[in-house]
Amino acid sequence: MLHDDVETLRRSSAAWRLLRADTAPLVLSFLGTLFVEENVRAIPETELVARLDDHLFAIHRSAGTLGAEARYPRTPQAYVDHWAHPEQGWLRAWYPPGSAEPHYDATPAVEQAVRWVATLRGRAFVGTESRLNTVFELLRQLAVGTQTDPAERLRELEERRSRIDEEIAQVRAGRVDVLDAAAQRDRYQQLSQTAADLLSDFREVEANFRTLDRGLRERITGWDGAKGELLEEVVRSRSAIAESDQGRSFHAFYDFLLDRRRQEEFAALVDQVQALDAISTDDPRPAPEHRRLRRIHYDWLDAGERTQATVRTLSEQLRRFLDDQVWLENRRVMDILRGVEAKALAARDVAAAPGAATPPGMAIDAVAPEVVLPTERPLFAPRPSARVDSDHVEEGDEDFEVAALYDQVHVDPERLARTVRHALVSLGRGTAAVSLGDVVRDAPLEHGLAELVTYLSLDDPRFVVVHDEEATDEVRWLGDGPPAVGHADAPPDEIAAPDPVVRVARLPRVTFATRPAPGGPVLEDTRSPEETA
Repeated sequence: MLHDDVETLRRSSAAWRLLRADTAPLVLSFLGTLFVEENVRAIPETELVARLDDHLFAIHRSAGTLGAEARYPRTPQAYVDHWAHPEQGWLRAWYPPGSAEPHYDATPAVEQAVRWVATLRGRAFVGTESRLNTVFELLRQLAVGTQTDPAERLRELEERRSRIDEEIAQVRAGRVDVLDAAAQRDRYQQLSQTAADLLSDFREVEANFRTLDRGLRERITGWDGAKGELLEEVVRSRSAIAESDQGRSFHAFYDFLLDRRRQEEFAALVDQVQALDAISTDDPRPAPEHRRLRRIHYDWLDAGERTQATVRTLSEQLRRFLDDQVWLENRRVMDILRGVEAKALAARDVAAAPGAATPPGMAIDAVAPEVVLPTERPLFAPRPSARVDSDHVEEGDEDFEVAALYDQVHVDPERLARTVRHALVSLGRGTAAVSLGDVVRDAPLEHGLAELVTYLSLDDPRFVVVHDEEATDEVRWLGDGPPAVGHADAPPDEIAAPDPVVRVARLPRVTFATRPAPGGPVLEDTRSPEETA
């Protein structure tokens, strides 16, 4: 260990700051009991302050320092705020979804400090055999698990089978090797310590996940490349978190915890071990370590679920963070578009001023280039001439309706345009707009549907025709009923006149509006006296 590394740890480590603090006994005793021994993973602020108040009262009463001479004179709320300050880093505060009250949890620094202080206690028994066996077993697993030669793997399995066969033969012969009391206590001590260390590691795993997520957010915030590359980086980083050594180890351990059969087997083995004479006679009363070990697998499951929930929350927050980034980008695009619109309106006002020249770059010949390639022009294809044979013409003898041949009408568009201009003057009442329905009510249709269609196709320099597809109007007029059927050779005066019927046409609303051209002609009644009458 280098001197500079130790100096850096002394300045930056939150666990070191905790051990150097004047209130270290208070912090370690209270936070260690609450978050380490009781395995509390989240506690509301009001409950945390209340429990700290009770803890301070018990300390001051036992020391006889109640009142102004108390060893810890600050309020419980002040201590909690001080411990959660980033400069200390002993408590992590956050707001759960749907809660307006902050919740607290201990940081990995508190776990490290509590474990280190616990190692300072003297131990009546220090076992080494079980740890040595663990070292050899881990070495054997590494050596065998990384062996790619099938012959070597087969040789190792055969040796293991030989040892098992020898042990089976000894048991059948009545020779059973049993661990002595010292070996039992040695292994039980290592079991308890490993189980407690495993539980305390969950906070560090959760903190490392948060660190990885924080680094990913920093890269997203400072990203200046393409959005596709950003999404690829996000997916790769999230996969890196899940595929990291820590992530794979945690998920494998969590899958082990979810196996109900393994949980039942673990509980049965713990009960069997704690019932041994060497373990139970060491302390006739159920020590806190014994009680905690009986339910340590439930604490593992709670801590693992807490870490899984943290990963899910981080993923959801990351998704919302990306959505916010996209929203900000869209807002920036809208700001740019509004700026372009404002400049375009300003340029329009400048161009509309009398005597003002068009600003350069504000006029274009077309909105898009028109490319016409010679190869796009089709080749000439002569039309075949139609041959008419008039030598064999036969006269037809079937009856058909011939009234339509004599009932040809012509609609004058100029007359309809004068009618619209008159309606704009008389019916518009200064609004410079009149609907087609008002025009037809004022001047009924004389030629039915043909005249109505001509209204829709009017093109006059003094007004425009506006079509509103979202509204519907009805236009009514009197038209001829179905014509009487007669012989084709019958004269028209012998055919009875049909009765008039009301015709109704439903069409999108049509409005005639005066053109807003400056200096244009003033609409006036241009109809002749005969038309007005």
